[in-house]
Amino acid sequence: MDDVTGKIKAFNRNDEQFLEAFAIFCGLGIQNTQMYETLDRAMAKQVVTLEVLSYHASASEEDTRELQVTAAAKVPSAQSLKLLDFSFSDFELSDMETTLATIRMFMDLNLVQNFQMKYEDLCQWVLSVKKNYRKHIAYHNWRHAFNTSQCMFAVLKSGRIQNKLNDLEMLALMIATLCHDLDHRGVNNSYIQRSEHPLAQLYCHSTMEHHHFDQCLMILNSPGNQILSGLSLEEYRTTLKMIERAILATDLALYMKKRGEFFELTKNSQFIWEDEHHRDLLRSMLMTACDISAITKPWPVQRRVAELVATEFFEQGDKERKELNIEPIDLMNRDKRDKIPSMQVGFIDAICIQLYETLAGLSEACSPLLEGCRKNRQNWKLLAEQDEKKLVNGAT
Repeated sequence: MDDVTGKIKAFNRNDEQFLEAFAIFCGLGIQNTQMYETLDRAMAKQVVTLEVLSYHASASEEDTRELQVTAAAKVPSAQSLKLLDFSFSDFELSDMETTLATIRMFMDLNLVQNFQMKYEDLCQWVLSVKKNYRKHIAYHNWRHAFNTSQCMFAVLKSGRIQNKLNDLEMLALMIATLCHDLDHRGVNNSYIQRSEHPLAQLYCHSTMEHHHFDQCLMILNSPGNQILSGLSLEEYRTTLKMIERAILATDLALYMKKRGEFFELTKNSQFIWEDEHHRDLLRSMLMTACDISAITKPWPVQRRVAELVATEFFEQGDKERKELNIEPIDLMNRDKRDKIPSMQVGFIDAICIQLYETLAGLSEACSPLLEGCRKNRQNWKLLAEQDEKKLVNGAT
């Protein structure tokens, strides 16, 4: 409206631009409101989904009560279960006995007492961890996790490393060994990446190890499984960080990157126990040493475990042929089964021997690991030579 004449004027260009901007503003406001409502619903769905997953990932009250009652009656001693032996084998133990043995290890390391763990929570947590290993996987299952944990227990106790570490470190290492392969799919990181599995989109490296830690964290935070509730906030953060780094350390690619520094420090007598970085390296090396400790076991046990590993690897090789249309490497190729002995010798030389030599140098009480590894190398070498002779004789 004209201020002088009082007549209504037509919209000019400025009016049109103002109205256009206002319309855009209103449109964006409506769109943002709709987006917020959609996001809010999505977050609610996520909370419900996580709640459902947490419920199904946790052990049942009935199973927890059964273990609690059994454990209350009597948890077998570490000696009777041979948990202090580096030659330990789980093959003769029932599933119930493996869970009782796990509780025994936590008790004998004073973790239950020192961190005010509720007995019921510990029982449920152990069963929940066991439940989250896939039963159909030939090797990377609950039994492997339990054996890795037992080896750590033996290293701490019989290997006399316990006095070198603090309580939080031992707590982190025991939790990490039990959880280091949670929800393993029976395939390695390379397969996860090449098959473009959704997990590959979440992490750019150490894909499965990150997933294992996420599963570990999910269980620890689930109601009835909160065995770390007795820790202070600072202790809790420190422990979780150590657990994460310990689980990630089981990626052999990371082990190969880290081990050179650790070997040099110990070789030159420059390892400083008070140095946190050095201690972190040690914890990482201990994780690998325990993870691959089947290579140190008595020959019958080592031979049987090697068959389980080969079964899982060959199944991955079959998937690579069928789903990815690629020829698997010899390690995953069931047509190359006759190369297992020579590949085992190569594995021992490339991955194992120097690690166990270094640990034996740090603590002479860890020498049985090195001795067992060397004996198995001799046995695999003998088999490899026999297979080679058969090939030569067959060719002639």
